[in-house]
Amino acid sequence: MFLFNFAHFVTWPSQKSSDAPLVIGISGDDPFGSYLDETVRGEKVINRPLVIQRFGRSTELTNCNILFISQSESERAAQIVSSLKGRSILTVSDMDGFVDSGGMIQFITERNKIRVGINLGAVKAANMKISSKLLRVAEIPR
Repeated sequence: MFLFNFAHFVTWPSQKSSDAPLVIGISGDDPFGSYLDETVRGEKVINRPLVIQRFGRSTELTNCNILFISQSESERAAQIVSSLKGRSILTVSDMDGFVDSGGMIQFITERNKIRVGINLGAVKAANMKISSKLLRVAEIPR
């Protein structure tokens, strides 16, 4: 599961001093169902337990480290990304043009293979770092 694995390749500013759960949030319709919950059950990243949180349309998206923005939020995606500017929340989606519109990581499906696009500017603006291991396999728009 990509969302779970991203937690291994991202460094958050407060990461070293925290033992709070690392929260993976889902905004909009959840395309993963119970699979994501089962994948992270009992797992830890940097000694932090992983927790899944689902956000409704009107819910404040504040308490998460990774936020997957579902296709059902396509009309609000730019607004969601904009509202998170300056916050250390890794934004991820599979919407076309997501990284071009300020999102951080986009799943790109081509010929039945999933690739990853990364907006380094958005990641740096959020004061986060992405491991070179993930960057090597990613597409980085210029």
